[in-house]
Amino acid sequence: MMKLRIIGDEVLRQVATEVTDFDENLAHLVDEMIDTMHSAEGIGLAAPQVGISRRLLVIDISPIDEKSGPRAFINPVIMEATGECQLEEGCLSIPDVRENVTRPEKILLRYQTVTGEMESEPFDGWMARVLQHEIDHLNGVLFVDYLSPVKKKLISRQFAV
Repeated sequence: MMKLRIIGDEVLRQVATEVTDFDENLAHLVDEMIDTMHSAEGIGLAAPQVGISRRLLVIDISPIDEKSGPRAFINPVIMEATGECQLEEGCLSIPDVRENVTRPEKILLRYQTVTGEMESEPFDGWMARVLQHEIDHLNGVLFVDYLSPVKKKLISRQFAV
């Protein structure tokens, strides 16, 4: 399992760089990230969470939607976002903290596959939420950034940030 980075680690606040090499190393990294996500019982994992500042994330929402399975999204960009939905979120990089976060309900995502093919796909529900959460990681944003100043301060004290 790859080492998970916890709030306070500088890599979590960096804007990740674009992936340009679509080779066996990338495919191996994706597999390692999926294994790490599953081992940590997560449903999403962005490369910065394992110390790699690249625009890459993996998601597997099968615990919520059994028709789903592991997927990788390279260089993802949200092209459109509509609606609004508030749900409780947690994060592998902020253990034992769960808070309500308001996000768009539906998104149109442009991304590349592990082989470099460009795709565009609409998402809603949990998949849209998890994608937005993980894309935030690629931009140095954590879900606690959406919380009130008081809640942020309490979490900062908890993690000595």
